[in-house]
Amino acid sequence: MSASNSQIHGAQVSAILEHTPNGVLLVDRETRIRFVNPSFRRMFQCGDQRLLGRRAAEFVHSDCFERAIAAGGNLMVKETVPEHEVSFRVGLFPIEGEDLYCGIFIDTSEEEKAREHIRELRAQTLERAQEVISRQMETAQEIARLLGETTAETKVLLVKLMGLFQEE
Repeated sequence: MSASNSQIHGAQVSAILEHTPNGVLLVDRETRIRFVNPSFRRMFQCGDQRLLGRRAAEFVHSDCFERAIAAGGNLMVKETVPEHEVSFRVGLFPIEGEDLYCGIFIDTSEEEKAREHIRELRAQTLERAQEVISRQMETAQEIARLLGETTAETKVLLVKLMGLFQEE
C-alpha cells in the first residue's frame, strides 16, 4: 500500500470514527482513555471535558474494560447508567498488535425506555384487570344477596298464601 493510500485510508477511518452514531473509546491496559469520539461524548454527556489519560470507568460507570482485559479477549456487556440516563450495549475487544482495547458503545436508551413503557402498561393492565374482577365479584355478591332476600320474601308470602288456601 502506498503512502497516499495509507493517508486516504487513515482519513476514511477518521471520518467514520467521527461520524458514527456509536460511541468509540480506546483504552490502554490501565483503562486510561487514549481516544474518544464525539458520539461517546454525547452519549455520556462529557462534552468538552478532558478525557484523554483518565480512567474509562469514570465516564462509563462500569468495570467492563477491566473485565475484558482480565479475560484477555472480547466481551459484550449491557449496562445502564442512571446518572446519565443512558443504557448501552458495548462490544469490547483488543486491538491486535497494540496494547489497546476498543469499546464500541451502542445507545439503547430508547429501546430501554420502550421496554419500561411496555412493562408499565402491562402492570397497569394487570392492575385494571384485578379491579374489574374485584368489581365483578362484588356485583355478583350483591346480586346473590338481593336474590336471597327476594327469594326469602317470596317464600314467606307463598307460605302465607298456602296457609290461607288450606284454611278454606
